[in-house]
Amino acid sequence: MQEQRKHENLTYLVLWGILFIAPVLSMYLNMKSGDAVSFYWDEVFHVWKQFAGFLILFLIHNFFLAPILVYRQQIKKYILWVVMLIGLFSVSQCITRPDDIGQRREEIEGHRPPHELREQREPPRHLDRPRHHHRPPHPLMLDWHDVFSIIMLILMLGMNLGIKLYFKNRNDQLRMAKLEKENLEQQLEYLKYQINPHFFMNTLNNIHALVDIDPEKAKGTILELSKMMRFILYEGDKKGVPLSREFEFIRNYVTLMKLRYTDKVEVKVELPAEVPDYELPPLMLITFIENAFKHGISYQHASFIHVKAGIEGTKLRFSCRNSKADKPNEEKGGVGLANVKQRLNLIYGTNYTLNIQDEPDIYNVELEIPLT
Repeated sequence: MQEQRKHENLTYLVLWGILFIAPVLSMYLNMKSGDAVSFYWDEVFHVWKQFAGFLILFLIHNFFLAPILVYRQQIKKYILWVVMLIGLFSVSQCITRPDDIGQRREEIEGHRPPHELREQREPPRHLDRPRHHHRPPHPLMLDWHDVFSIIMLILMLGMNLGIKLYFKNRNDQLRMAKLEKENLEQQLEYLKYQINPHFFMNTLNNIHALVDIDPEKAKGTILELSKMMRFILYEGDKKGVPLSREFEFIRNYVTLMKLRYTDKVEVKVELPAEVPDYELPPLMLITFIENAFKHGISYQHASFIHVKAGIEGTKLRFSCRNSKADKPNEEKGGVGLANVKQRLNLIYGTNYTLNIQDEPDIYNVELEIPLT
């Protein structure tokens, strides 16, 4: 917020600086072009005096009136104060207006060299006409100069309001983006905390089954489980992990799962042996493989699970294809595909492709995500 205020005030400072420099620059250009012989500071000071009045009104509007509308949303109160400000300015213009329209001109010409005054005061004889004294207007009547000043004041207040609204909107957008980022990180952390107990629940169920079937294999599964636990403990809380570590985790998981099943279950895993130095969110792919083992293994007939991953440029192509069991496991309590879909949406938005083909006998998942 403070940074936005600094940028806003800097914008005002630059604009007013340009405005106050303009009369000096204009006088200088007139001297260069030959329209004026000398540099008349009195004229510059006169313009600056008028600008100073507008600057005071600008400061009053910027620090006291504009916040009523921009930050407090009090529209009626803002309009009332602005109308009063413009009214006081109009009355001030009428009261301080010179009685003679030529008074200012005489004040300025009093400081000019005599030869310039003769050129301006002695017109050609064929253009010489009787002079008429200017009749001053009524003290409370507006002339064209007053109307022009009021219009300039309204435009100045509108400019001030527009800049203030722009910076407020920009600040709101930055604040919302920050809140959305914090909310995104919290959701991702929540989803990752969901994955860990879900994964361990399925893995411990496999170990429990192996204890009765083959105690020696159960010991091997505990060793594989320790490797995976180490990965989850040290890598699972990171935003991204190297592809090589994620692929190693998948291999350990598949090795553990294969110990439970007979040769009737065909499990193929095709993962690149050497991968580029890319990262992806941890435990993003394992959910699809878990789902394949959970719902694709049949004890009555041959089953298969085919896992494949490849790198194409800066994209990862992953597929998991499995048969479907006659009576798929309907165990509840896991987060499964809903979790991974939500993570993909939060991390990649629309910059990913997920195709799921749920056929009568085959379940196929194809995923394409960008790598960082």
